[in-house]
Amino acid sequence: MIRWLVGLIGWSLAATSALAADPVTIGVGYLGIAGTRSTLSLVEQPAENDGVAGARLAIEDNNTTGKFLNQRFTLEERRIKEGEDVVQAASALAEKNGFIVADLPADALLKVSDALRDRGTLLFNVGAIDERLREADCRANVIHTAPTRAMLADALGQYLVWKQWKRWLLVVGSHDEDKLFADALRRTATRFGAKIVQERTFEDKGGARRTDSGVTLIQRQMPVFTQQAPAYDVLVAADESEVFGAYLPYRTWDARPVAGSAGLVPRSWDAAQDQWGAIQMQNRFFKLNSRRMTALDMQAWTAVRMIGEATSRTNSGDVRKATDFIKGPDFSVAAFKGTRLTLRDWNLQLRQPILLVDGRMVVSVSPQEGFLHQVSELDTLGYDRPESKCKLK
Repeated sequence: MIRWLVGLIGWSLAATSALAADPVTIGVGYLGIAGTRSTLSLVEQPAENDGVAGARLAIEDNNTTGKFLNQRFTLEERRIKEGEDVVQAASALAEKNGFIVADLPADALLKVSDALRDRGTLLFNVGAIDERLREADCRANVIHTAPTRAMLADALGQYLVWKQWKRWLLVVGSHDEDKLFADALRRTATRFGAKIVQERTFEDKGGARRTDSGVTLIQRQMPVFTQQAPAYDVLVAADESEVFGAYLPYRTWDARPVAGSAGLVPRSWDAAQDQWGAIQMQNRFFKLNSRRMTALDMQAWTAVRMIGEATSRTNSGDVRKATDFIKGPDFSVAAFKGTRLTLRDWNLQLRQPILLVDGRMVVSVSPQEGFLHQVSELDTLGYDRPESKCKLK
């Protein structure tokens, strides 16, 4: 009896000592570009903390679970100003943080990933939707929570085809990113049996729209620009540069819906999302930030939650163990989108449903019913394994 009591006391002291030990600190860096990009709509201007606000919320969520596992998550933020060395900034973050959430353009992200390759730092791309980052320029130390242009285009195309709106008038902006989205839309049309009846280019000639005569000018210009088109079911706009797309709905010559960069828009997340428990996420985010959650916020939140999920499941703050688990077959993360999200092992792109939104409501969610796949219906969005040119390095 005495021996049993002594053993019990010894176990209790050991447990108390373990609980009293300093928590394992897991550092997460956030690297982005200083400033925000202006949009045509005044009500859609991005906040200064767009993206990083989602990461902050996820750090709170991770710490809620982490306190039971003696883990503590921290977030170090760094914004790059014009002319600053992005590699130097990333290297400074990597000194204290094994994980970096990156909202960077494609070229800058590649520079950072190559510079940090030998340090074992794991990067999460939350902003760049460029296909090449998952194809010819894919990297083994970069995981992508941002969807690709092909994923967004396929999500939209599936719905338009499901609606039997198969004749598209494609309007493309004159900037490089507009042309990349147009390429994705052409691929989608071919893939799902839609027909682009005509393409038109909207040249960016500069000039301010926000003038007293701006509405009158737009009301005259857009009908003229879209008239005399072959018969079409829907106008699909490729306007990532935010030059003309928002002016198209209700102003086309023919009474037709608009989709793509305006009208019905594909996004990884939207403030209107309220299904699958999302309302509690939206409310918590609003309470902290006094604004609604954007797609970039959600992509950053998902990245940090992936880190939290991996470190809790491995019960370790070791970056290598977490990386191996995230890339392994047992990993998944819940993200209020109706299914657990997993990673495509051939290019490290996160599989995810895509919301189709109109600015006020979620109209639909892709993949659409009837678009089947032998592994995962989510792989009907974007480049599938047989199509991929990625060779992780």
